Amino acid sequence: MPQTPEEESLGSLVAQATSHISSLVRSEIELAKAEFRFDAKRVGTAAGMFAAAAFMAHLCLILASFAIAYALAQVMPHWLAFLIVTVIYLLAAGLAVFLGVRRLKGLAGMKRTARSIKGLKEIATPDGEVVPARGPEPVTRDGA
Repeated sequence: MPQTPEEESLGSLVAQATSHISSLVRSEIELAKAEFRFDAKRVGTAAGMFAAAAFMAHLCLILASFAIAYALAQVMPHWLAFLIVTVIYLLAAGLAVFLGVRRLKGLAGMKRTARSIKGLKEIATPDGEVVPARGPEPVTRDGA
């Protein structure tokens, strides 16, 4: 005969609560896995579509390059027209590399993370004893 809630012991109530929490956590994990699988399929499909679009755009760039070169070839030798188009692409690639290098030089590193870890290390060491850091020195903006 089941007991009423007033008659149940504290131990059995805690056991039931633990069981319910455990089942809730398992259910939440299964829901997260299902949602992740669904989202992963959508992201994979979208990535494939973006890759196909990038490939087609690359083909269009090649065809446009030939069209520009042939248009220039109407007023100059063919070799010079194709050379001009090639030099334009080399200049564009050089500019992209230059801008990329400048962006990388602007990285500040993980200052907040390093500060947070240092604070945790100070808390974790007994009597304020500082343990010497072993590892690479942090990189500053000037590269030193």
